[in-house]
Amino acid sequence: MTVRITRKELDASGLRVEAARSGDAKVVRRLLALALVLEGCDRAQAARQCGMDRQTLRDWVIRYNAEGVPGLSDRPHAGGPTARLTETERAQLARWVREGPDRVEDGVVRWRLRDLRARILARFFVVLDERSIGRMLNGMGFSHVSVRPRHPQADPEAQTAHKKTSPPWSQQRSHLPHGANPWNSGGRMKPASASKAA
Repeated sequence: MTVRITRKELDASGLRVEAARSGDAKVVRRLLALALVLEGCDRAQAARQCGMDRQTLRDWVIRYNAEGVPGLSDRPHAGGPTARLTETERAQLARWVREGPDRVEDGVVRWRLRDLRARILARFFVVLDERSIGRMLNGMGFSHVSVRPRHPQADPEAQTAHKKTSPPWSQQRSHLPHGANPWNSGGRMKPASASKAA
């Protein structure tokens, strides 16, 4: 569902004025994206013009609605308490891991810790290191060993049919003469010294 900008104290022009006053390039991009939305620009286009994806812009709209312009600044984290996720955010993280990444949106077929770190930062505005994310996932019962990714065009029925029609390796070996090496593809070879003498 699309999230609307509900704060009315600043219109698009007011947001642009705030952007001109700000010395933080990230805040400037966020203000300009909100201004574009208020001017009727398509969400995806507004996000793209301001260097973010549509979901990230949605998250900044939520922050702006709740906190106004100050909410568009990054949370301070250097030297402060260790960043943590709320229970709701942890549940969302677990859902991402269970469902796997979207190959088109995320550009990967399987999550890595650095991918999850980037998504946590983009969606929750929380800076976590990869080790912390790994510990968190381990505490939630996720193993670092993941299922081998499946190709999106793989045909499970064709794979099953192939397995049924292909003889097992033990049957293939039973047709070989006793003592024959299955990896030997030809007859005897001359010793190296003999070939050199010839």
